[in-house]
Amino acid sequence: MTDLRTVDVAVVQEPAVAGDVAANVRRAVAALAKHPGADLVVFPELFLCGYRLDVVADAAIEMIPEPGPVADLCAAAAAHDTAVVTGFAERSGDLVYNSLLCIDRTGAVAGVYRKTHLFGAECEAFATGDRLEVIEVDGLRVGPMICFDVEFPEIARTLALSGVDLFVVSSANMFPYHHDHRVACLSRALENRTPLVYSNLIGAEAGLTFVGGSRVVDAGGELLVECGGEVSVARCRVTPATATSTEDDVDYLRHRRPELYRLK
Repeated sequence: MTDLRTVDVAVVQEPAVAGDVAANVRRAVAALAKHPGADLVVFPELFLCGYRLDVVADAAIEMIPEPGPVADLCAAAAAHDTAVVTGFAERSGDLVYNSLLCIDRTGAVAGVYRKTHLFGAECEAFATGDRLEVIEVDGLRVGPMICFDVEFPEIARTLALSGVDLFVVSSANMFPYHHDHRVACLSRALENRTPLVYSNLIGAEAGLTFVGGSRVVDAGGELLVECGGEVSVARCRVTPATATSTEDDVDYLRHRRPELYRLK
């Protein structure tokens, strides 16, 4: 990104085709073509395979440098000069992870984050990620989270203390938890004075109804843009945390007293 004072973000909200990686990659590539000039395009959790936990193992992708869905997405990112973040099922040996892929605008893989807080039946479908990540994408320090992760304040606080510019959350949040994630997104941004970008699935799959509500929240906890429950894109410019001027009295990171945060 040439100007870290603001970032042009496009948050894609649409359904995924369960088990059909090729179809979902085509959808992602088409979305990139529709939003020229964006610095960063974000897709939902497990977007490349769909949120059908009984088929994710068969649709899991290995992170290997050869022709395939990752290479296709990298090529599209480079062609459109746009960074991409998307959810996918990642195969590593015998294990499958619920992961987030970050690609920079040159088409290089910037990093992968594996979901650390699995929800419900995900515990049987996926291995659990064992570390948080700060991923640098075109000079922007991104703090990735996946769905349930955003409900744990400790994750966002740890990432904020590591100096991230932006939280990026890919989600497959479903009914009846729409309110939970809306509150969590606003809270994580405000309490860490760090903007948050949130992409959520829509549609229905295996008895689940995904509620949309994709949004961008600024470092003051204010909504910049928010989708409803239909196919849509939330696009706006957001100021990274490191370029945000925060009033000293409400700079929560500076006023922390970590010596108090453990009972003796």
